[in-house]
Amino acid sequence: MNVELINTGSELLLGRVLNTHQQWLCRRLADLGYVVTRQVAVPDAGPNIEQAVREALARADLVITTGGLGPTSDDLTRDLVAQLLGKKLREDASIVKHIEQFFAARNRPMPVSTRVQALVPEGAVVLPNPHGTAPGLAMKVDAEGWQLENCDQTASRSTLNPQPSTHSKWLIMLPGPPRELRPMFSDTVVSLLHRVLPIESEYVCRTLRTVGIGESQVADKIAGPLCDALARGLDLGYCAHMGAVDVRLAAHGSQATQLVRAAESVVREQLNPNIFAADDETLEAVIVQLLTARKKTLALAESCTGGAIAHRLTNVPGASAVLLAGLVTYSNDAKRRFLGVRAETLATHGAVSEVVAREMAEGARRATGADYALSVTGVAGPDGGSEAKPVGTVFLGFASADETVVFKHFNPFDRETFKSVTGTQALEILRLKVMSTG
Repeated sequence: MNVELINTGSELLLGRVLNTHQQWLCRRLADLGYVVTRQVAVPDAGPNIEQAVREALARADLVITTGGLGPTSDDLTRDLVAQLLGKKLREDASIVKHIEQFFAARNRPMPVSTRVQALVPEGAVVLPNPHGTAPGLAMKVDAEGWQLENCDQTASRSTLNPQPSTHSKWLIMLPGPPRELRPMFSDTVVSLLHRVLPIESEYVCRTLRTVGIGESQVADKIAGPLCDALARGLDLGYCAHMGAVDVRLAAHGSQATQLVRAAESVVREQLNPNIFAADDETLEAVIVQLLTARKKTLALAESCTGGAIAHRLTNVPGASAVLLAGLVTYSNDAKRRFLGVRAETLATHGAVSEVVAREMAEGARRATGADYALSVTGVAGPDGGSEAKPVGTVFLGFASADETVVFKHFNPFDRETFKSVTGTQALEILRLKVMSTG
C-alpha cells in the first residue's frame, strides 16, 4: 500500500516552524502498518497544493494532507480539493453549531470568517475536532482516472486520464495545529483506516534504544549475527542521535512477529548493557522508573548544563517522588555556598576539574539527604577553554553512600548539543550505577 503525506504551510518552508507532523504521523502510521512512501511540504499557494494532491493521488492508495482547513485567506486545501474532485461545497449545520458552541464556551464573539470551516465537499466524511473549530475531512476517491501524464522529473503538472482500476483511494485532510491533529488522528482516523483500508499483511516494528556506543560499533556488533534474519526479510535500520543510537527491527507478513522477536533477542545479547529502553521510552523515564522501584532519591548539582538534566527528568510524570532538588550552581560562589565546595579546591584546581565535580556531588547529597547525586561541571564554549581544558571538557560526578566517582568526557559541540550530550552521559552513569546496586 502506497501512503503519501502532504504538509501545507509556507512557514514550514521558511524555517519558521518545525514540521513535527512529518515525524509524528509517519511514526503513528508505520506502527499501524501504513508505511509512508513519500512526504512533501508545499507553500500555502493554490497551484502548489493542487499539483501535490494531483500527483499523490496518481501514485498512492492513501493521501493525508495537513493544514489549510482554517478560516484565513491562506487556508486553501479544502476548497482546492473540492474543485479538483469536482465536488460542491455545502454548509454542514452540525459544524456551524460546534463552532458557535466553541466560541460561546470561551465567552468570545464568533468571527463571521470562521463559518467557512463548516463547508464540506459532497460525500466527505466529517472528522470531529473537539479541540478546535476546523473539522477534518475524509474522502473516498475512485482510482479510475488518476494517472500522471508525465513521469519525467521536469513535468510541472499532472492531469486526469482515464485508467481502469479495481479499488478506491482515500484522501484525508487534517487541521494544522498539533493539538487538534493528533487527537483527531488517534480518536477517529485510526478506526477509519482499519475499516476502509485494512492492512493485508501483518507489519511489526520494534526499536531498541542504546546509549554509550557509536553507530558504527552498533552495526559491527549486530550485522553479522543478523545475517540469517535479514535474508528472511528482516528490515534493519539505524538512527543516530547525539550520544545515542536507535536500532529499528521491522518485518512484513505472517511470520513478522516471530522474525522481529528473534532479531530482538540477538540484538539484546550483543548490545547489553548499552540498551536502555525500547520504542518511545526515554532515558529519563527509565531513570525515574528505576529510582521509584527501588525507593531511592536523587539530587542534581549542575553547572555547565544549566538545569537541563533536571528539565529532562521533570518532564517525566512521577519525577517528584524521586528528584529531591536540582541545584544550578553556575558561579564559583554558588558552588561554595550551596554545595560546600572548598575555596581552596576552586583556587587550586579550577571549577572544571575532577576534584570540584567530586565535591559538588557529595555536597548535593549532603545538602538534600538524597540517596544519589549527580554533578556536572565543564566548558560549554565557545570561549573559556584552555590548552589543558579545551572547550568541550566536562567532568561528571556520581555520589552515593558507598562511593563517589568522577568521569571525564570531551564533547566539542555547540552549547545546546553539548548540554544535551552531557546530560545523556550523566543519566547513563546514574542508570548503570542504580542497576548495579540492585
